[in-house]
Amino acid sequence: QVQFVESGGGLVQPGGSLRLSCVASGSLNSIYKMGWYRQAPGKQRELVATITRGGNTNYVDSVKGRFTISRDNAKNTVYLQMNTLKPEDTAVYYCNAVDGLGTAYGYWGQGTQVTVSS
Repeated sequence: QVQFVESGGGLVQPGGSLRLSCVASGSLNSIYKMGWYRQAPGKQRELVATITRGGNTNYVDSVKGRFTISRDNAKNTVYLQMNTLKPEDTAVYYCNAVDGLGTAYGYWGQGTQVTVSS
């Protein structure tokens, strides 16, 4: 199975921006759909954005208009551009391959912490 390494998190003030990166250990061309997940303290992990091999994207309502997912198959990398960040975006962010039911099926990486606070 493909493994993923996330990076780019940090501490940012409300209204700020961050760009997360996710590098796959293998070829992204073999993965139809990739997703970014997040898990806040005391909450279940949720799927916030997905992108297909062809570039079709989907977002959870809470991030629509603020987050943009993209993928560079040549670099085996998926990105999450996060703008207008809010305190409720604070979480550990993970990427993974996603099946047709929205279930992650790759190995989980260590994630990257995003903290939105003044």
